[in-house]
Amino acid sequence: MTDANDRSLRQHLLYLLQGGGAHAKFDDVIADLPAKLRGQKPVGLPHSPWMLLEHMRLAQWDILEFSRNAKHVSPAWPEGYWPKTAAPPSPAAWNASIKKFRADLKAMQALVKNPKTDLFARIPWGDGQTILREALLVADHNSHHLGQLIDVRRLLGAWA
Repeated sequence: MTDANDRSLRQHLLYLLQGGGAHAKFDDVIADLPAKLRGQKPVGLPHSPWMLLEHMRLAQWDILEFSRNAKHVSPAWPEGYWPKTAAPPSPAAWNASIKKFRADLKAMQALVKNPKTDLFARIPWGDGQTILREALLVADHNSHHLGQLIDVRRLLGAWA
């Protein structure tokens, strides 16, 4: 791959991770959600905004840590990827989850942006994963659940 193609691929990945293109941006989706609705599940849907936010944070953290840490141990599936309650334990917990989600997303972006990161090399402790694949997984997973969060907000009357 040429240097120009490598730079272009990294730019496209960063654009996708940042919510570019047809994707909703994380900060837009979580903005101004009333605290009283954060633990509410719309009729007929299994998840509250808190459950989706925490699931996104936990899954993204797991993917990031797997990508950069050979000693990382993933949580048990599925219980380790979902919060134990429908509502955040406090407004501080909601804010901390958002802050950690943003920090981990920036860390994944930094991994992709670093020209020393071989996007195509197999992750030695994995079973075929590459940083490219993991970055795409983060973008895909986040996009999927942001769409769900928009639907939840819409059904709760908190989306324009």
